Amino acid sequence: MKLLSSGASPYARKVAVAAHEAGLIDRIEIVSVTVSPVSVNPEVSAANPLTKVPTLLLDDGAALFDSRVIVDYLDELSGGRLVPAGAARWPALRDQAAADGLMDAALLARYERALRPEALRWAEWDAGQIGKIERALDTFEAGFTPSARAPQIGDIALACALSYLDFRFADLGWRNGRSRLAAFAEAFNARPSMQATQPA
Repeated sequence: MKLLSSGASPYARKVAVAAHEAGLIDRIEIVSVTVSPVSVNPEVSAANPLTKVPTLLLDDGAALFDSRVIVDYLDELSGGRLVPAGAARWPALRDQAAADGLMDAALLARYERALRPEALRWAEWDAGQIGKIERALDTFEAGFTPSARAPQIGDIALACALSYLDFRFADLGWRNGRSRLAAFAEAFNARPSMQATQPA
């Protein structure tokens, strides 16, 4: 299998960390690509019409995207190591969705600040995305419970979202007043899966 990936993408990192944690990383070749919301990468768009990463190319030539679909596939390959069964399944998937939403807002704010011409930037749009990030962080601080066993997809997605904030929004100071999240991030970032996938 080949994973079309970008080192800066928190979604691609989520998939790579999940592959590590599921014991599947040795079966995946990571192919670094560059994608942008304002241009087309022919290599990526040939497999994924949305021209986004991550995109997983299977051995039979089929392609899977987005990150949640790829994680589901890896979960099946690993015999259920990433997504719990039964009643625990829904909180794990909810946490993944909330962490992905946090990443969505962070990427939209990043695009607004880094890609949009300065004269066209919309301060209210940026503030709206930062507000989503702050509310998601507060919700996780108040109610997130890490997996007591091996990391599951909610843990992985949240860790990658928090790491992306460190990477692109260091000035946000997301740890302030969020000691539980800060402790979770410190512990999870020490895992080999996170160390092996740090963005350059």
